[in-house]
Amino acid sequence: MMIQRALAATLVAALAVTACGGDDDTSTSDTSPATTPATTPATTPATSATATATSPPTTSAIATAATDAPSRRLVYVSSPSVAHAGAAIVGEPAMPADPARARGDYARTKAEAELLALAADSPRLRVVAVRPHLVWGPGDTQLVARIVERARLGRLPLLGHGAALIDTTYIDNAASGIVAALERAEDVHGRAYVITNGEPRPVAELLAGICAAAGVRAPGWRVPAGLARTAGSVIEAVWRIRPGIDEPPMTRFLAEQLSTAHWFDQR
Repeated sequence: MMIQRALAATLVAALAVTACGGDDDTSTSDTSPATTPATTPATTPATSATATATSPPTTSAIATAATDAPSRRLVYVSSPSVAHAGAAIVGEPAMPADPARARGDYARTKAEAELLALAADSPRLRVVAVRPHLVWGPGDTQLVARIVERARLGRLPLLGHGAALIDTTYIDNAASGIVAALERAEDVHGRAYVITNGEPRPVAELLAGICAAAGVRAPGWRVPAGLARTAGSVIEAVWRIRPGIDEPPMTRFLAEQLSTAHWFDQR
């Protein structure tokens, strides 16, 4: 157990990459819509806004406030993690959000919030959910900065063989996707769309490219994917009994994201 925890700590520090969404430009990356549970149309006046809140209560408040706005469109920025249950995603469309199977608090609350947002869709308020996948670009302090920092410290391993195909989204494409959803809300409302660059790459290639651009050494050592997932679970348990500190540097969900394929159907 002591050895496992030491390895877990190393992995957590090395792989602390936020698994956020990324949107793609309107010509290359929105996927097939997800189906959502039937809901009773709202009867309050329609609204327009772009919602980026992560918690269900905040999302409900935004949807309610939107009914008093002059516009009639609302775009909720969600995450592909809302429909991820741990298995590889290989060329799939945007599946329905599932809070019960979502991995971790972030994904679960995102799933709950997405369902609340889409439930507010009505003839008076057109609601669209977009799921940007792994957004990156200039000034990024989450994905790119963390990878570079771990690589610089020599604490960035590859999980498994580094061959899992992963789709990402450049920030400009993410912004274009969100704007497109807002502009076409009348046609695509009531559904969720994954937005990506539509160019899946092996995770080893992605990490090597980021490291090369930053002038640091690419990952040179590997950790079995199963061990990384175990380490993530151990760290999550430790963080639960240490309230008030920063976010865990590694989670089981993150280990799954870095060791399993996740790319989407672009049709």
